[in-house]
Amino acid sequence: MLKRVLQEVKEYKTASILTPACMILEVMFETLIPYLMASIIDKGIEQGDMSHVMKIGGLMLVVAVCSLLTGIGGGAFGSKASAGFAKNLRESMYNNIQTFSFKNIDKFSTAGLVTRLTTDVNNVQNAYQMCLRMAMRAPFSLICALFMAFYINARVASIYLVAVILLGIVLAIIIKRATKTFREAFPKYDVLNESVQENVSAIRVVKAYVREEHEIKKFKSASNGIYEIFKKAENNVVINAPIMSFTVYSCIILISWVGAKMIVGGSLTTGELTSLLAYCMNILMSLMMLSMVFVMLTMSAASVERIAEVLNEEADIVNPEDPVTKISDGSIVFDHVNFSYKAENTEPVLKDVNISIKSGETIGIMGGTGSAKTSLVNLISRLYDVTEGSITVGGVDVRKYDLEVLRNGVSVVLQNNVLFSGTILDNLRWGNKEATKEQCVEACKLACADEFISSFPDGYDTQISQGGTNVSGGQKQRLCIARALLKQPKVLILDDSTSAVDTATDARIKSAFRQYLPDTTKLIIAQRVSSVKDADRIIVMEEGVVAGFGTHDELMATNEIYREIYETQTSGGGDFDEKEAM
Repeated sequence: MLKRVLQEVKEYKTASILTPACMILEVMFETLIPYLMASIIDKGIEQGDMSHVMKIGGLMLVVAVCSLLTGIGGGAFGSKASAGFAKNLRESMYNNIQTFSFKNIDKFSTAGLVTRLTTDVNNVQNAYQMCLRMAMRAPFSLICALFMAFYINARVASIYLVAVILLGIVLAIIIKRATKTFREAFPKYDVLNESVQENVSAIRVVKAYVREEHEIKKFKSASNGIYEIFKKAENNVVINAPIMSFTVYSCIILISWVGAKMIVGGSLTTGELTSLLAYCMNILMSLMMLSMVFVMLTMSAASVERIAEVLNEEADIVNPEDPVTKISDGSIVFDHVNFSYKAENTEPVLKDVNISIKSGETIGIMGGTGSAKTSLVNLISRLYDVTEGSITVGGVDVRKYDLEVLRNGVSVVLQNNVLFSGTILDNLRWGNKEATKEQCVEACKLACADEFISSFPDGYDTQISQGGTNVSGGQKQRLCIARALLKQPKVLILDDSTSAVDTATDARIKSAFRQYLPDTTKLIIAQRVSSVKDADRIIVMEEGVVAGFGTHDELMATNEIYREIYETQTSGGGDFDEKEAM
């Protein structure tokens, strides 16, 4: 897990090596300063030798400047390494997410992925910088200070040793208690982000139903959940500071008392006592820094695991060896297809589907909610893979195609229509980035979108806000259809993609498809019979089974489900604008 995450250091390895090197040099220079200070006191000031004071003082100045420069270098290299590491982590996670199939994406919530890309990466970035700097500086400083203290006077230095052992034990207990609590904290961010995401994306629904207070309470509950966990964790960690302070002052008192007696006895000089007190602060500050490092590592451990989950997730739908790179036509064959969203599910969503569709046919798909209409069409472009059986497009199993070729050849307009911030032309060119404006206009005419686009002051250069909130549902659907048409697909799938369009416009779109896309196979999922009754054939789905497949007249004569849907929708006189469409 940690090894996989650290692979993302990549081009920042040099900076990652130079950072601890600078920290070690800084510590070495800092360790010399108390020793030189003792020399100034004992051999210069007390003996009245100003030349010694000037000489050692100058050397101290050089050492201090060197310590400053190496410290600055460590900070600069550490920032570069940690920020670059975080950048690579985000890029690698994001790139891996782009390879996920729908099945992979189903394992992670959207809010969970956002938390991993933001909060978790920030935690790892801070921990990495602390490891490069403090985790190297603190133990090396402690060792150097202990060595110099024992070199000056082993008896006094033994006080440090006892303090280090006691603080180490206390720190281990604190970290052990805090680790479990910190691991519980970060998944709570997923809940918080989910609350924010749902509220912001559905703000119009929230206001329409006057649910602001409910959403505020939900957010407050999620926020309080994080607060309580961190408070519990910090309550464990917070005792570290007073224990450290108590130890520091106890050591100073003991060293001063023991040192004073030794000075009186002649076994210790004033300069040596001064340097020992300085080393005392170095040792205890090093322990303080080590405790901070352990706390940060504890906090980031859960983040490392969550990031590694995304990095290690392998797309279950990948290109085959020697993939087929051309789709000959839009014929589709389902051969004894079974499908389950999860392998452990014993009951498949689609059961023994056998369908043969000719290239250029218009196929309607109808059925009740949960009848697996969307699941059926998602298998054609390998958004999911079949559990059993096979699907062929153009006479070739879809699993043998290059994924990009297949998904460009099988264009899908999903139920949830999404537009991105940018101009209308920018959004249309998602279908074909090389498309000219004339081609975009032609596609919009087929999708009956050109009329309303032309009414905008900026026409095709009109800015679309994030999520397409400045266009209506029907306009958004027509733009998404036009975007799909720009792929010039062999198969066009409309997954209830005209539900927000009036019947007259819906009829014009279907008529344009028949006239201008005669060779494109068109699969149209719809809730309205009027949207599919003129199709070449209609598939009727019920609980994952193909309950009927034929023309409108054939199904009216032989299929009770279809007949019931038709009679229910037409008993009140049909759709309000159906006559206009005719």
